Amino acid sequence: MTEVAGLAPELAGAKKGQGSKPLASASERFTSYDVDAFEVPGGREENWRFTPMRRLRGLHDGTAALDGSTAVTVLGAETESVGRDDARIGEGGVPADRVAAAAWSAFRTATVVTLDGTPDPVTVTVEGPGEGRSAVGHLQLRTTPHAQATVVVTYSGSGTLADNLEVVLGDGSQLTLVVTDEWADDAVHVGAQHYSIGRDATLRGVGVALGGDLVRISPTVQYRGPGGDAELLGLGYADAGQHLEQRLLVDHSVPHCRSNVNYKNALQGDGAHTVWIGDVLIRAAAEATETFELNRNLVLTPKARADSVPNLEIETGEIAGAGHASTTGRFDDEQLFYLQSRGIPEDVARRLVVRGFFGEILSKITLPDLRERLEQAIEAELAVTGA
Repeated sequence: MTEVAGLAPELAGAKKGQGSKPLASASERFTSYDVDAFEVPGGREENWRFTPMRRLRGLHDGTAALDGSTAVTVLGAETESVGRDDARIGEGGVPADRVAAAAWSAFRTATVVTLDGTPDPVTVTVEGPGEGRSAVGHLQLRTTPHAQATVVVTYSGSGTLADNLEVVLGDGSQLTLVVTDEWADDAVHVGAQHYSIGRDATLRGVGVALGGDLVRISPTVQYRGPGGDAELLGLGYADAGQHLEQRLLVDHSVPHCRSNVNYKNALQGDGAHTVWIGDVLIRAAAEATETFELNRNLVLTPKARADSVPNLEIETGEIAGAGHASTTGRFDDEQLFYLQSRGIPEDVARRLVVRGFFGEILSKITLPDLRERLEQAIEAELAVTGA
């Protein structure tokens, strides 16, 4: 796993990464399994300019002690612990930043979960290394051809974690995946998610970020054959001082594939910060692609900040449709006035507006117990400021 991907042979020995200027094309994004192929980021790089580097606790520069380990519990599916020499490791994708490469270089064993059509939901729990400790992790979920499966991955506990999550969909398979970050307030999680979509395979993914001090998640979607369909939905709720960052790349490189991205964030409290970067690349060979991405941010209190950068790059005119949109705003006063005019108190009206804002995403979670638990967690967040 020492090869350098996406790099000309004459540059293979040079340290690379993403510089202070935006890339001319997402197709130029540097990737490598080797942590030493990446420069140490200082925070001015385009890939890191929104991230508070001092709060990464050394994950980015090699000073993290990595003196802990995660506890991974899987219920309902075949599970293996494998070394990095297992041929399946890496089928999901290649790290695109130094933290992901560091996690890849440092893990000793990976957890591989094979999904062959189990009717009941599979649950995966990743428990952090504990307060004051740091760790790396590697988890791979893979569906067999034409299988259907539902998986819930929950991150919880304390500590600092850098990890890679690979999701490899076999041809014709269908996977519903919910990944929740429900960390304790001290936790830092920098995660790379690698989605590899097989021919005629379908992914329905939901990401939820509710806890932690800093959570930065970078999903990348790639297609291995025509007919692939990926839907990525997201929900984040940032409290005072909390940093939630979502960085997506959907790479359409084969024809007749589809993607739909819809992320929503709410922010409350001084210093609450959300970042959403949504890159969609339609390469020249990806004819008949259909794609749309949307990010909406609801700012609940002053001194909270939402950054949103949607990017759509099209290299062929032969597409079925493509679009992107981003909105950031405060409460809709007209909605509040409408509800109050019908006798609903202001605090209750505000709660209804927020519930409605997240309702579109929560309604896509088909597991009633999980949906109810997340609704209760959001309700608890609303109670913090009486929104």
